Amino acid sequence: MRRNAICLMIGVVLMVFATAPVFAGGDGDKDFPVAPHLFSMPDVHATTVPSNGDLNPYGVAFVPNGFPEGGPINPGDVLVSNFNDLNNAQGTGTTIVSITPDGQTKLFFQGPPPPGLGLSTALGILKKGFVIVGSVPSTNTSALGVCTNIQTDVGQGSLTILNHHGKVVKTLTSENLLNGPWDLTLRDDVDHASVFVSNVLSGTVTRLDLKVFDDDVVVEQRTQIASGYAHRCDPAAFVVGPTGLALDLDTDTLYVASTADNKIFEIHEARERHSDTGTGHVFIDDPTHLHGPLGLVRSPNGDLITAQSDAVNPDPNQQSEIVEYGPNGHFVAEFSIEPNLPGSAFGMAIVPLKDGFRFAAVDDGINFLDVWDVR
Repeated sequence: MRRNAICLMIGVVLMVFATAPVFAGGDGDKDFPVAPHLFSMPDVHATTVPSNGDLNPYGVAFVPNGFPEGGPINPGDVLVSNFNDLNNAQGTGTTIVSITPDGQTKLFFQGPPPPGLGLSTALGILKKGFVIVGSVPSTNTSALGVCTNIQTDVGQGSLTILNHHGKVVKTLTSENLLNGPWDLTLRDDVDHASVFVSNVLSGTVTRLDLKVFDDDVVVEQRTQIASGYAHRCDPAAFVVGPTGLALDLDTDTLYVASTADNKIFEIHEARERHSDTGTGHVFIDDPTHLHGPLGLVRSPNGDLITAQSDAVNPDPNQQSEIVEYGPNGHFVAEFSIEPNLPGSAFGMAIVPLKDGFRFAAVDDGINFLDVWDVR
């Protein structure tokens, strides 16, 4: 067991005093917070390491309902992208694994061998049967892929679109608009989709407007909608810059977790915007609980949940935290995915259920995926 009983008991006691009331999830009750429920043992605890030994899981995505049958993945499975190779060289991972609801890990996709791709947190799935994954490859082969110069040690990267069998449909590149695709979120309207991509090498956010066919995906428009986020090399985290993205479908607001700025920003009219709004407005500025926010998801009750990198504003008493904020930006709760190992939190995903939710998060310190089924 990764968390001993003493740490768990202390964490629960702290949560009682530090968080809003915890509501048990009854039928149709989606308003309870997420983080307090993560103190229970996960329903799935599965390795993310495929047969080639890739390490450092980053991106996480649930296979949605309606996804085509007849391939290696099915609705309810979780996909995880790997950033490092078996030697733990950063920016050289080439694989996406699928993890079934009963915890079985299988290979879904494997790209070309090292120097590899460096598959990032940018991982999303379209209902019509396509998987979109970003890559940010290291070009420094002399020191386990570390980044010391953002101009020379990191490749531009790309977005790769795979079909439901894990085969490459096409690869998207753009020196200006896809410059280090580090994370993504999407709105899926079946025949059309909007994909928002954070670019860690330029400190920008791009929206791709897609037309989705049964056997192809066509980019109809590319628009840079935000810029000005801090970005740089980092000795521990490879690169830091704009990362997690979460979209409020009702208000058309895009939230951006900017790691190097240690803030979460909001961009209004994200789907309709045809111009660059800069960084947008600061939505959360909380140095007490933010320690380099990375992954970002929006829960069924409207809360924002963000994973902390520990690469910016670190706190030895709050390591590898997953932090939850209410719709107005107020702190709700926090949970450590790995209390004694910094930098273990990264990609997350959440899907609503009729009477609760499923939440998945990687623990990249030990290369595992945890999934909680809360009802």
